[in-house]
Amino acid sequence: MNLAKKTTPWFPSIFEDLFVENRLDVGNYEKFSIPAVNIQEKNTNFVIELAVPGMKKDDFTIEIEEGTLKIASNSESQEVTEEKENDVRYTRKEFSYHQFSRSFHLPDTVNTDEIKAAYEDGILRVMLPKIKEQPALKKMVEIS
Repeated sequence: MNLAKKTTPWFPSIFEDLFVENRLDVGNYEKFSIPAVNIQEKNTNFVIELAVPGMKKDDFTIEIEEGTLKIASNSESQEVTEEKENDVRYTRKEFSYHQFSRSFHLPDTVNTDEIKAAYEDGILRVMLPKIKEQPALKKMVEIS
């Protein structure tokens, strides 16, 4: 929703909505917003960071299935209840993630049994340790 519209005498009002300056300014933006992600690769592990401020660690589900890591959240019902109780009405609300789902294909080098997650200061960090490579054994073959 635009709070102020810029009008020009060159275009009739039917063309005003065709040239939107802010491409993110569409109805129900908060319904399909997806948190930003950083992925780091270190010598011993990968780290996935999601920017999800204002949520609790209980709001997240992290699943691993067939080599895919799925991080999801669904806290829409809780926020709607709080708005009704407090009689809050927003003119615009962009920085809350009601529900989302992000999936990441895991490489074969990830040890899925040792994956850990932590939520602190609005950042969800998922640590994906790499499988320790076994050094190649040198073997002598006898010639007969």
